[in-house]
Amino acid sequence: MMAFTIAFAGKGGTGKTTLAGLTVRCLVGRGKVPVLAVDADPNYCLHEVLGVTVRATVGSMREASLETIKTGTVRPGGLSIEEIFDYQIQQCLMESKGFDLIVMGRPEGPGCYCAANNMIRKYIDRLAAAYRYIVIDNEAGMEHLSRMTTNAVDLLIIVSDPSARGIETVKRIDGLIDELRLDVRQRVVVLNRVTDADRERASAVQREHARTVGVVPFDPSIAEAERAGKSVFEIPHTNDALLALSKLLDSIDLR
Repeated sequence: MMAFTIAFAGKGGTGKTTLAGLTVRCLVGRGKVPVLAVDADPNYCLHEVLGVTVRATVGSMREASLETIKTGTVRPGGLSIEEIFDYQIQQCLMESKGFDLIVMGRPEGPGCYCAANNMIRKYIDRLAAAYRYIVIDNEAGMEHLSRMTTNAVDLLIIVSDPSARGIETVKRIDGLIDELRLDVRQRVVVLNRVTDADRERASAVQREHARTVGVVPFDPSIAEAERAGKSVFEIPHTNDALLALSKLLDSIDLR
């Protein structure tokens, strides 16, 4: 059985990465393991949210592999180029309790990181059968949507704050998905960091946008945990944001 893929999108500064990390925690806490967490943002930080140390990224390993080929260095064990890539990617897979993490990163040299993205897409598709769930934290903004890290997404969570600019970004992302005809089976909008002052506007947005399934309240303890360098697994189970996200996931068909 192929893994159920959950991907996150949205503009920067909305807490998208934190929600991705909390989703991994929810899945692990419910015993829906193993989970593969994927940081597809070249400016990666999902490892910090999950409390995992990054040994290597796909981008850096790709550079090392290309250098081996370019310099004519003897390939270990007579491996083919494809086998070298596979081996290097395997070194990027970091194991933790109930989940593994792989980080795309950015190539060390100049230029586009599309090749690293293509490598991780191929590898994720190959790994899909080994995991029950895959949680992908995508790059902020819209440009990445045309090069989604996986070929098919079961659930795309578009994260926004309740601001007018945030909601407009949601509309553009939603439209671009339709325009590109991306293979996205479910789409929902999550309003994050909603304060008491935002409640009325959040309710109005929920009424207007059928795909909006709920809100995650602003919780200062999340920011405090981030400042202290704590992972989402160290946040109390009574945390309001965690409880809201858990309830929200309960309302969605996660197979």
